[in-house]
Amino acid sequence: MNYSATLCSLYRKIFSVLRYGTLLPLAYLNPLHACPVENENIEITINGHALTAEVASNLTSHMCGLAFRHELAPDHGMLFAYVEDQIIGFWMKNTFIHLSIAFLDADGKILEIHNMDPHEPTRPYISKSPARYALEVNQGWYSENGIDLGDNAVFDLHAGPEVFRYARDQ
Repeated sequence: MNYSATLCSLYRKIFSVLRYGTLLPLAYLNPLHACPVENENIEITINGHALTAEVASNLTSHMCGLAFRHELAPDHGMLFAYVEDQIIGFWMKNTFIHLSIAFLDADGKILEIHNMDPHEPTRPYISKSPARYALEVNQGWYSENGIDLGDNAVFDLHAGPEVFRYARDQ
């Protein structure tokens, strides 16, 4: 079995175990190589504050997230999109940047905001209620811009890449 087939098999097994929730990025990736993902960018506006966000639009970009990076430009982030509302989760394995994550509903309303610590790489950050999106930014970006729970992120995924879609039972 080749390396790619082995990874696909591993991903299927992991997703079947996590079928009622998703812990992403799982980062069972080769730590010697940075994630080879080039994501499309979209503009997001929250309370008049503009943000350029990479869209995690496929399995590889969901798995990589912001792992192996040592910096994130100011007013930049990563948007993880899901096809349906679900409990979603993240961890900081192989992520070196202090991040804040917001879980958003299907309309872009911020449900929760958490600060993530790269010194606790296996600590899970899991949404308390089903969410459609997760938006990671430099830690403090939300508070520095006066953004809080209930605020709306405005963006158009139809103008950008295809939304990541997978069946939970695969």
